[in-house]
Amino acid sequence: MVTPVEEVPGERPDYDPGVTRHFLTGEELTSAELGSLLDRALELKSNRSASRALAGRSVALVFERPSTRTRVSFEVGVHELGGHPVVLRGDELQLSRGESPRDTALVLSRFVAGMAIRTGPHEVVEELAEHASVPVINMLTREHHPCQVLADLLTLRERFGRLEGLKLAYVGDGNNVTRSLMVLGAKAGLEVAVATPAELAVTDGSTAALTTEDPAAAAEGAHALYTDVWLSMDDDAAAAGARRELLEPYRLDSDLLEHAREDAVALHCLPAHPGDEIAAEVLYGPRSAVWDQAENRLHAQKALLEFLIGS
Repeated sequence: MVTPVEEVPGERPDYDPGVTRHFLTGEELTSAELGSLLDRALELKSNRSASRALAGRSVALVFERPSTRTRVSFEVGVHELGGHPVVLRGDELQLSRGESPRDTALVLSRFVAGMAIRTGPHEVVEELAEHASVPVINMLTREHHPCQVLADLLTLRERFGRLEGLKLAYVGDGNNVTRSLMVLGAKAGLEVAVATPAELAVTDGSTAALTTEDPAAAAEGAHALYTDVWLSMDDDAAAAGARRELLEPYRLDSDLLEHAREDAVALHCLPAHPGDEIAAEVLYGPRSAVWDQAENRLHAQKALLEFLIGS
């Protein structure tokens, strides 16, 4: 089981092991904790029945947005850890009728050992965490997708045996995945390069990331090339044509892979639209790590659940 590590002086001066831990952006973890969590994820992947850390406990999983990988991986993960997943759609909660996240947090904290939510505004998870007495996990917001990036880092660890010193290049729309890659990639010791059109750039991610408008420059010498959909759930469909025109030069295809290392892998958080942000020959080709990446949502999140709730 992952346990909080001895703190590096100056890195988290406010850390208190008696305080409820949340996972909203990834900033809550130290670099050492992140490494420990990924180690544990690899152990749990090698033996999926190795832990019953949530035995006798229930975890609320709130989905205000559609989901495939997040829904299945969290529900299966809680079950495999011995717990009971209480799956709630947005229209099944009073949140849909105006009850505040504060009141929801106060009530759910009386029933469950932890809660996770997939929603739109990041302020919703922040308000839940502020008032919950149990851990709150961000399964996705408009601004951050840290659980996805845990799986991404786990996938790179498996492929290359390390994270420190690897180069990951993200090309395409600057979105919640981009921002989380910048934040958690820096903590993991990755060199993160982000290529987006200026109009879609992320301006509040890690300052350690290299940002450019040139996808070839970002991809140069990379161990992994990463992309995401050109139109996200909350984007204006009426602007799809303009976004497509901006993003056409950022397609992850064989030509772009030529700029990366020979052993570079292609990543995509899914769902994918072959022919748009990623070429079919890349998505389904021998250099794709996308399907391992999807599976690793389960193992990384089991380690996170064990760390936050099972200890």
